[in-house]
Amino acid sequence: MTRVLLVDDHPLFLDGVRAALTGDAELEVVGTAEDCVSGLEQATRLQPDVVLMDLNLPDGSGIDATRDLLAVHPAVRVLVMTMSADDDAVVAAMRAGARGYVVKGAGRDELLQAVRTVAAGGAVFSPGVADRLGTFFSGVAAQPGREAFPQLTEREREVLELLARGFDNRRIARELFLSDKTVRNHVSNVLSRLDAPDRAEAIQRARRAGMGEVHH
Repeated sequence: MTRVLLVDDHPLFLDGVRAALTGDAELEVVGTAEDCVSGLEQATRLQPDVVLMDLNLPDGSGIDATRDLLAVHPAVRVLVMTMSADDDAVVAAMRAGARGYVVKGAGRDELLQAVRTVAAGGAVFSPGVADRLGTFFSGVAAQPGREAFPQLTEREREVLELLARGFDNRRIARELFLSDKTVRNHVSNVLSRLDAPDRAEAIQRARRAGMGEVHH
């Protein structure tokens, strides 16, 4: 069974999504939340496989909520729900680590397929925005690690890149013009988001993803 958490502040919409997903034998709606804070609390308590996240929540953006959620639970797959196929929102959601995007007007079959695909480790976008994401995906391909570690922020990815090159914290601080303490915090966040037990494991995974290679 794929455990699904719904985060949205519209009760009628939630009821409709819950009804659509409940009809599928492989999916179980384990809970609902109506804002960013309760969404994070519910995710921690219920340990869902997939979170359906509204982009506009009463206490903040679903994009920020996605980033916060993945910082604590990096294995969760987030599927973003929004009213409009706005490419900026899609790219921002991707940068935050979302695995997919579905318009709220989508039919039941499209919604179920999106949840199943994301649960299986794939990525999903509504057909109408796929072409508008082309430039973003080509940018992803040009930067090793962006695709492999979508849960990292740009700064964390820079720190991981330098770790993969064998730099110690002091050298990273010099390269990025940061304090030693800030670098320590970034390294700690990287390990947490990657669910890596230590630096060596994070470095190994980064190198497998093509990071740390100096091209001449």
